[in-house]
Amino acid sequence: MTSDAISARATTNAGRRWIMALLLAISDAVAALMLAADLLVVCVSVALRYWFDAPVEWADDVARGLMVGSSFFGAASALARGDNPGVRFFIDRLPAAARATMDAAAALLMVVIAGTVAFNAIRLGGLTSGQTTGSGLPLELTFYPMGVGASFMTLFALDLFCARSLRDMTSGVIAAGLLAGLYLAWDFLVPGSVPSSGVLMLIGFFVTLFGGLPIGFALALAALIFIWVEGTLPGVIFAQQMARGIDNFVLLAIPFFILVGYLMEANGMSVRFIELLRRGVGHMRGGLNVVMVTSMVLFSGISGSKMADVAAVGSVLIPAARRSRQNPGSAVALLAASAVMAETIPPCINLIILGFVANLSIGGLFVAGLLPAGLMALALIAVSVATGKRPTASDIAEPRTPISGLWSGAIAAFGLIFMIFFGFKSGFATATEISAFAAAYAIVVGSVMFRELGLRAAAASFVQAATRSGLVLFIVAAAQSLAFILTLQQVPHAVGEFMLALSATGGVWLFLLLSIAVLIVMGSVLEGAAALIIFGPLLLPVAVKLGVDPLHFGVVLVIAMGIGLFAPPLGLGLYGACLIGNVPIEQTVKPILGYLGLLFMCLLVIAFVPVLSTTLPRALGY
Repeated sequence: MTSDAISARATTNAGRRWIMALLLAISDAVAALMLAADLLVVCVSVALRYWFDAPVEWADDVARGLMVGSSFFGAASALARGDNPGVRFFIDRLPAAARATMDAAAALLMVVIAGTVAFNAIRLGGLTSGQTTGSGLPLELTFYPMGVGASFMTLFALDLFCARSLRDMTSGVIAAGLLAGLYLAWDFLVPGSVPSSGVLMLIGFFVTLFGGLPIGFALALAALIFIWVEGTLPGVIFAQQMARGIDNFVLLAIPFFILVGYLMEANGMSVRFIELLRRGVGHMRGGLNVVMVTSMVLFSGISGSKMADVAAVGSVLIPAARRSRQNPGSAVALLAASAVMAETIPPCINLIILGFVANLSIGGLFVAGLLPAGLMALALIAVSVATGKRPTASDIAEPRTPISGLWSGAIAAFGLIFMIFFGFKSGFATATEISAFAAAYAIVVGSVMFRELGLRAAAASFVQAATRSGLVLFIVAAAQSLAFILTLQQVPHAVGEFMLALSATGGVWLFLLLSIAVLIVMGSVLEGAAALIIFGPLLLPVAVKLGVDPLHFGVVLVIAMGIGLFAPPLGLGLYGACLIGNVPIEQTVKPILGYLGLLFMCLLVIAFVPVLSTTLPRALGY
């Protein structure tokens, strides 16, 4: 290649990077502004309804539409930053050339999938033109923002594909073309022997998932394979089901609680709270580990996002573990195990998702998870004390922050916890409305009380929350499209009959064990939300038929999913914790297996002693 050609290519790459940076800035701004508008709409509508008895009829429709748009723009920003989770365990062990080919093929598939979503969402907006929502708003206002957000996602996926070398792009196109050509040739030559569309859908899902395609895209591709092969369903059904998967007021609690977590980190509340805990119990045997578990317990009662909790706690305590000469791998393993323990502490996002897809009381699930979480927390604390060592004088040296400043952070945090639980019990507001007021509270505390939350920090928090929640909700939307296909194929009915037949011979205990095994395995393969969306509605009706309390069963499912999510070698949550702690996953495998074994024993106790999950809901009227 001549110097002129190299210079021209460098200029082209620089221009492409500038354009992509501009598009990312636009995507961030739109997602954050939509989230901020959503927060304003919900807070104002609740205030008008409660204090002035003047409900705003269109508030729910506007809030849901803004959430759908913000979710797809946020998912686009997450894709541009490379934040989409995927199973890399197998692909990273391939030779470099094969890995490059697989990555290029995956990027090409993301372009196709995102482009399909964008095309069908915009087309659906045109088809619904003239139709209105229940409050009289134009229905297409939900689909057009979704289509534009998916268009941004398509451009970012295309940029990821074009960022590779020409050789890798060519090999990726050839690999994808060979697979498509093989199917077309097989269907043309021997059509009777081609597997059914359902079988091809499952094969495509697992091949692409283990081939490194991000989870949300693998779920969406599985649904698309069925639609393409079957040939009887219009493409707009795919976009409609994706929108339907997140077009619900209940799910709006997810971005709001995630926003609370980022605001707490930005306004200094989390740092003050953790430092106060360190002063309180950090001097005892295994004190730093006890602080870590306790911090996860308390933070999970404030922020619904477990990864936001892991980031807030880990960013403070993992460096402290290094300074105290503690094995950082063990510290990260305990951090991950604490996140599993906190899966049933409200306002956990996965409890909200399970309540939504399985039609369970979210408040009831929140209450049902408290005692099981307490049991697991006590087990982790007991192990931390028994195996820990007493810190040296240098480890417990008092920092310069005055104790009064730390107490202000703790009081503010407990005020937030009280707001969340009082709101649920009093019936003052729904989970979404409570989460909105919690976010507003965090903004006021950070800007007025602590004076650490400036305009730039607040804007960054909204961008981070929109990106993270977009990532989660895109997976929820994609899982809904696949769940719709599975329902068409009567998979829920078949699974229910199979599980009932097994339980008829082995009893309820066998059904519980099988459910736990399924959620642990699928929780390690899928992101937690996707596993619950697909398997929650499949297994819960069977549990009810067998006489298992639905709130108790929901808690068991969420804990089992959490164990899988942080289990090596596939657990995506464990990879996230290792990234936050800057520790190779190999250093965490041995200690995390010990912690997960302990939590699994706790899960068996929770599963077979249902009063742990049902006592509080019954006492509180759920």
